[in-house]
Amino acid sequence: MANENVGVYEPGRDITGRASAAVTGKRFLKISGDRSSGNIAVAHADAGGRVAGVSKYDAASGDIVGVTRGNSRVTFVKAAGNIAAFAEVEVGSAGQAITKASGVAVGYAVTAATSGADAEISLY
Repeated sequence: MANENVGVYEPGRDITGRASAAVTGKRFLKISGDRSSGNIAVAHADAGGRVAGVSKYDAASGDIVGVTRGNSRVTFVKAAGNIAAFAEVEVGSAGQAITKASGVAVGYAVTAATSGADAEISLY
């Protein structure tokens, strides 16, 4: 699978979703509609918004995608800017992680990350 997201620590329980739009791996996801064919509908989370989890891999619209979730779980999320260790993060553009400014805090960085790199994020 392309762009697969392998968790760092995994105490949470994963689910599967059906992508309502193309999804890129290692991005924050939101619930984007009603359950479809037994799976929740998911898409990249809105900037500053809440999250349902993180995509495990790339998926085309209509395909099934794994969703990494769970409080205190550490997983990779693509950084859209530099993030300092232990900084709280929120959703930036296209479901990427950015340092929290005015949006909903969705986790914190376990270690520093540079823009464009995979950040290790402990999920709330």
